[in-house]
Amino acid sequence: MAKSIATDEHSQRKNAPVVPDQLKFESEDNFYRELRSRVNGYFQHSGRSQRDCVRMYVKTTLVLVWFAASYVLLVFNVTTGWVAVPVATSLALSMAAIGFNIQHDGSHGAYSKHPWINKLMAMTLDLLGGSSYGWACKHNIVHHTYANIHGHDDDIDIGILGRLSPHQRRFKFHRWQFIYLWFLYGFVAVKWHFYDDFRDVINGRFGGRRHARPKGWDLAIFVGGKALFFSLVLVVPLMLHSVWAVLGYYLAVSFVEGIALSMVFQLPHCVEQAAFPLPQTNSSRMETSWAMHQVQTTVNYACGNRLLSWFIGGLNFQIEHHLFPRICHVNYPAIAPLVEQTCEEFGVCYKTNNTFRSAIASHYRWLRKMGMPGAIPEELELVRKCPACDAEYALITAFIK
Repeated sequence: MAKSIATDEHSQRKNAPVVPDQLKFESEDNFYRELRSRVNGYFQHSGRSQRDCVRMYVKTTLVLVWFAASYVLLVFNVTTGWVAVPVATSLALSMAAIGFNIQHDGSHGAYSKHPWINKLMAMTLDLLGGSSYGWACKHNIVHHTYANIHGHDDDIDIGILGRLSPHQRRFKFHRWQFIYLWFLYGFVAVKWHFYDDFRDVINGRFGGRRHARPKGWDLAIFVGGKALFFSLVLVVPLMLHSVWAVLGYYLAVSFVEGIALSMVFQLPHCVEQAAFPLPQTNSSRMETSWAMHQVQTTVNYACGNRLLSWFIGGLNFQIEHHLFPRICHVNYPAIAPLVEQTCEEFGVCYKTNNTFRSAIASHYRWLRKMGMPGAIPEELELVRKCPACDAEYALITAFIK
């Protein structure tokens, strides 16, 4: 318990692969030092554990039972369409819940103090048709270090299909992205299953950066996970149902799962209140420290919605997650007031959308603004800030309208 969170948080970044264009953040960070001290103090005085939480083990059991029951019902018991649709939806949401809760905490090392347990939990992503190896590279290292930085954070780069950052090129058809992107979000899971992971392993690039291809057990897990997934979603169902029924329900389940995954991971970063900073001119150095950068580029949402928090693994407490990714998510509601208070004392804007609905509306408005002609001209390279913190916001929004 007395281990410093600083060791946990910085070990992840220190082990990141060194690349020629790697950005550097300001090293002086009294804000994060004080924040770590307060959060460490909370766990020491409360007696709560940062990992290996009983609530998390119970939750894992419930989510896995939910997934297994939905799968068995859909594949072996359901015979009519009006029953299959809600069961397929249940299966999709249970798969998303595994990703939000079990694999996500396991991949970050936040599930347990035992590495083998974290590895096992992270491998549930392979069960869902993804790659736990690829996720660790592109999400844990790249996204959690370079959140919302154009050219470095792969999560805000969806190619020509959409413009999520003010520093990305705008095409004329982006005018309609606030309509069509919601539909395309549904194909995120299918793209992972059949294309993204294979491309990354073959190219040796994860999150747009060079990284060692999986070898040994990592390669075995990648191949075995894909084989198991396709067996569960295609081979086994085809023994009992027609080809069209199997393909139809696979696409339906994957579509609902893709929508759920996209919403949860877009709402903290691609909204109006989030910043999209760039390095200093002709430099590879950012103007702020790593911790301040995480708060600037991240927005919480619906923190008072307990059901939503349970389902999405506390990812609505995204600021807390980015600052302390190796703390189990069941602890986020408890440490959130400490984080918010420390931000206020140090003049760091702690941003929140109060409801899930308001967060979706903010993402919708951001997509619309980014698709408009002249929306935040790239040449300005301004950092968007909270309107309560800096008058710069008014200048930027003047170009949006």
